[in-house]
Amino acid sequence: MPKISGPRFIAETLRGYGVTHIFYVPQMLLETLTAMEGMGIRRVMTHGEKSAAYMADGYARATGKPGVCMAQHVGASNLAAGLKDAYLACSPVIALTGGPAPLARHRHAYQELEDFTQFEPTTKFNAHVDHIARLPDMLRQAFREATTGAPGPVHLQISGHHAESIMTEAELELRVEDQFRQVPPYRPAADEASVTRALSLLDAAERPVIVAGGGVAWSGAQAEVVALAEKLQIPVATSLNAKGAISDTHPLAVGVVGTYSRTCANRTVGESDLVFYIGSHTGGQVTARWQIPKPGTPVIHLDIDSREIGRNYPTQLALLGDAKTVLQQMLAAAGTGGAKRAPWLAAVRGFVEDWRVAVAANLNSEAVPMRPERVCREITRALPEGAVLVCDTGHSGIWAGAMVEFTRPGQRLIRCAGSLGWGFPGALGVKCALPDTPVVCFTGDGGFYYHLAELETAARYGINLVVVVNNNSSLNQEIPHFDKAYGGDPDERGREMWGFSNVNFAKVAESLGCVGIRVEKPADMPKAMERALTAGKPVVIDVVTDHRAFSPKTWTGAAGGGH
Repeated sequence: MPKISGPRFIAETLRGYGVTHIFYVPQMLLETLTAMEGMGIRRVMTHGEKSAAYMADGYARATGKPGVCMAQHVGASNLAAGLKDAYLACSPVIALTGGPAPLARHRHAYQELEDFTQFEPTTKFNAHVDHIARLPDMLRQAFREATTGAPGPVHLQISGHHAESIMTEAELELRVEDQFRQVPPYRPAADEASVTRALSLLDAAERPVIVAGGGVAWSGAQAEVVALAEKLQIPVATSLNAKGAISDTHPLAVGVVGTYSRTCANRTVGESDLVFYIGSHTGGQVTARWQIPKPGTPVIHLDIDSREIGRNYPTQLALLGDAKTVLQQMLAAAGTGGAKRAPWLAAVRGFVEDWRVAVAANLNSEAVPMRPERVCREITRALPEGAVLVCDTGHSGIWAGAMVEFTRPGQRLIRCAGSLGWGFPGALGVKCALPDTPVVCFTGDGGFYYHLAELETAARYGINLVVVVNNNSSLNQEIPHFDKAYGGDPDERGREMWGFSNVNFAKVAESLGCVGIRVEKPADMPKAMERALTAGKPVVIDVVTDHRAFSPKTWTGAAGGGH
């Protein structure tokens, strides 16, 4: 077997696994980067390690293929922090960093500290590579860990500030395990008896509901969810991660459920007598902090990760397997049904109509500064077939999840799982993965500020996405909390703790090589969206909105639950 250098071997391995982009901050594995010349792997240099991790995460969520990021040892802590969102979203990201060299440990080596354990909370698998001979098996293990079961991020720390320990030559066997190129590598079926029992329970229920979670997206099971719902006549709610699994105009769709939700979705799940969770962690966000559904509601839980089944709601029945495969089993065995549930379906349609009536005024508002709901209405109307909407957390996630409607085939949401500021660099990763797909990022000015410098990255590499900034010159979601802390009097006394300067992001975008469009009136939004989607350059639409336009309270059925 001929000898090969460690850096070259890493490049050949990544090419073998179909990696098309690598996101990084120098200096880490420079010889790997140069070896990629002509391999069809785009090397995207970012302005920070967290951005690199977020871009790799967006890439992974868009394609199901592992996203790869890397940083030298001094930047590893930032990369570890950047993997938090990938971990929360079960996203297959592979992070490569340098690490302390054995001869330098405990000697105050320049820029070094022991940071390996910082990756423990934000990865599925965290491992050392201390010798070049371990590269073949550890790289294979990284792809296996990232893609199997519930996917997630992986970290390999290679000894040496810039991974110098593997900058030699050795006889290394390049073996690519093709099934681990993408999620899911395996599609296990459920026990047939359990499938039969699940269908029996669904048939017996008078008020069942399906809640589709992020596992539906990872499995590619959207069509099966809709088909089963139609066959059994069961309403469908989704998590934010699964928004787009069913069209918002489908008669069985009730919207996103939980804390970032539509009232009609929470009412449907809250009043159901059987909840069928598909690929969901049943975490605090999708259940409105475990209030929706009510504790004690019977639950069927389908998941590929046995650890999640029954974690938060005791299950009447567990289905262990891949969502797409198990739903196909159910479709093959299911009869048609739902006639007896006509009253339930009529009630659910009433919930949806009540919600639409309640939000119509703000969706159609002509107010200046603009209402965020009106911004969302214009995104809905402009978003093309097959487009991807990427959103930040907080109000951006609430507005996008509740107010943007997916009405055309192939539209979907990729959302921040918890780290404000993820949206813009995450969307850059999505656009890198899907260069021919319209990608729109919806973020607030607070989130956009985090990684504003990556506008230069977008312009430099021609990453031609559209960023819609809900610019209210504030951390708007925090305002009610400060108002309350001041005794409930909203007189702007807390402004220095939640307010920003009045910045024109269109001008900032232009100065960094992008197209900038400022929108101050609702009537100007449609032309701005049309221009942005056809510009052929990265575009920032800076929309001036009302800083006191707050999201509705989460409906939980309790008094004062809001809309």
